[in-house]
Amino acid sequence: MSELEDRLANEAESYGADSIQVLEGLEAVRKRPAMYIGDINIKGLHHLVYEVIDNSIDEALAGHCQNIDVEINTDGSVTVTDDGRGIPTELHTGENKSALEVVLTVLHAGGKFNKDSYKVSGGLHGVGVSCVNALSTHLRAEIHRGGKIWVQEFEKGFPQGDVKIIGDSDKTGTIINFIPDGTIFTTTEFKFDILSARLRELAFLNRGISLTIVDNRVEEEDGSFKKEVFCSERGLAEFVDYLDGTRERLIEEAIHISTEKNDVPVEIAMCYNNSYTENIHSYVNNINTIEGGTHMTGFRRGLTRTLKNYADASGMLSKLKFEISGDDFREGLTAVLSVKVQEPQFEGQTKTKLGNSEISASVDQAVSEMLANYLEEHPREAKIIVNKVILAATARHAARKARELVQRKSILTGGGLPGKLADCSEKDPGLCEVFFVEGDSAGGTAKQGRDRKFQAILPLRGKILNVEKAMSHRVFDSEEIRNIYTALGVSIGTEEDHKALNFSKLRYHKIVIMTDADVDGSHIATLIMTFFFRYMYDLIVNGYLYIATPPLYLVKKGKQEQYCWTEQERINLIEEWAGGNEKGLHVQRYKGLGEMNAEQLWDTTMNPETRTLRQVTIENPAETDHVFSMLMGDDVPPRRKFIEDNATYANIDI
Repeated sequence: MSELEDRLANEAESYGADSIQVLEGLEAVRKRPAMYIGDINIKGLHHLVYEVIDNSIDEALAGHCQNIDVEINTDGSVTVTDDGRGIPTELHTGENKSALEVVLTVLHAGGKFNKDSYKVSGGLHGVGVSCVNALSTHLRAEIHRGGKIWVQEFEKGFPQGDVKIIGDSDKTGTIINFIPDGTIFTTTEFKFDILSARLRELAFLNRGISLTIVDNRVEEEDGSFKKEVFCSERGLAEFVDYLDGTRERLIEEAIHISTEKNDVPVEIAMCYNNSYTENIHSYVNNINTIEGGTHMTGFRRGLTRTLKNYADASGMLSKLKFEISGDDFREGLTAVLSVKVQEPQFEGQTKTKLGNSEISASVDQAVSEMLANYLEEHPREAKIIVNKVILAATARHAARKARELVQRKSILTGGGLPGKLADCSEKDPGLCEVFFVEGDSAGGTAKQGRDRKFQAILPLRGKILNVEKAMSHRVFDSEEIRNIYTALGVSIGTEEDHKALNFSKLRYHKIVIMTDADVDGSHIATLIMTFFFRYMYDLIVNGYLYIATPPLYLVKKGKQEQYCWTEQERINLIEEWAGGNEKGLHVQRYKGLGEMNAEQLWDTTMNPETRTLRQVTIENPAETDHVFSMLMGDDVPPRRKFIEDNATYANIDI
């Protein structure tokens, strides 16, 4: 037996019932679910699946799992299957019940608190599967372990009997099937695209692990069900290839390193492209740290120092009359950073910022070593990268005056506000909302229909600048974008990071994009969202951005009239009123907001008591980055395919 097989065998033996350590009970989860899974909307719903998958990934990180399968079932349940060791089922000496029941019913109970069971783990708080159990009307756990099949079932977290043996098995693994509780969640419909995006991400982060998702609700033409399989051989280098799939690269292959520094496994992949934004995604134990942390600090420091040393030594900076900043080294950079930390310290329950100070030096060393070797071995590519940095620095220098102009306007009040802004009288930002409206015509209707006390209107002229393809000084030169900054009252970050907004003087806590329900309207809304994603990311993360949903149709029958927001609603209403025959009905298709009068616009789209606002959230930053670069970049075929795949779902009128 090899040394590796010996170690794995010893770990398997040490992972038994007594590895499961109990910290406290499970009482509060059903009463305050948002405290444990973020929210009770679509994000929290899918978080349930992530918690179960994370347990399987932890088994993979420990070297005991190779395949993870996710199924969305027709009864509204989800099944997650892995070929790991199987959750221990023997009696837990401290609790006098099976270890499986302890894991599924006790908060903060799990093998990941025992360092001998898991060296690194994603779900560090140990609330995962027990929370899923508590928030499900029914959960079934099937364990293949020790030559037997063990089963235990639960309802709303309560066991429906003890764990029992139902047969023999020649394999190992865990199968969790659960149905989310519809009395807790606002929606219980799982989205294939959301789950598949997370599985794709996990495949890149854990190379060699196969992750499969099947949607049993959607039958393909050949009779099979909708299915995707993700397995990455090159890890983060392949991740960067995916993210940059629709961008024009400056260097042919991603720069990639997988190493260990100070006992910390570090993997980094990066590549430069011809875009003008930085796209760096960081992970700790597979958790997307969207707020960064010490590992990001180390990455930026190592990148800046190593590239600057090379550029200075090459003499390429000798003609520059101004200093290069850290931001310049990251323009047009797509990078993914992943570290595995044995005892990570996350800031906040959401685990989005790493606090371990020692990790910074490990990542700094890794990126410095990777870049120094690459630059020395690839002089042609090194010159291209440095020229990109010089171009970025020159553009930033030119943009400074534009940025300062916006900054000055932003801190003014009264006369400093855009002339087209129809402001509200309320001064408390928490009670105020602003509508960005397409064109003067719709803007005029919105101004007449609004509640002047708390609703402001800012008409935008035509299609705003596509920031995906524009240098930063052009962005700040744009009058429409300057008006957005000035109206909102936000100030523009720092020279080091233009995304780090200061929104302490934000004038509205609801920012609503309100465009026509046609192709042009959808395009304008996408342009505005691209701008917010690239330049006002923090406003989205903090929940300030919304999209209005004006109706698509007004259907009239005599004195009866009813609005329809989707094509299906129109079909259903015509069936209900006229047996599917439109004769005798008047159906008006609203292609523009200006086609509605002020009262109609208020009733359907602006009145807080009757309207529907869709909050813009970022479920998966890397996937969002990929989608925006595809939709707003130069590569047409991927964009066409995306529109064809999503046109019906999004009610796009083509």
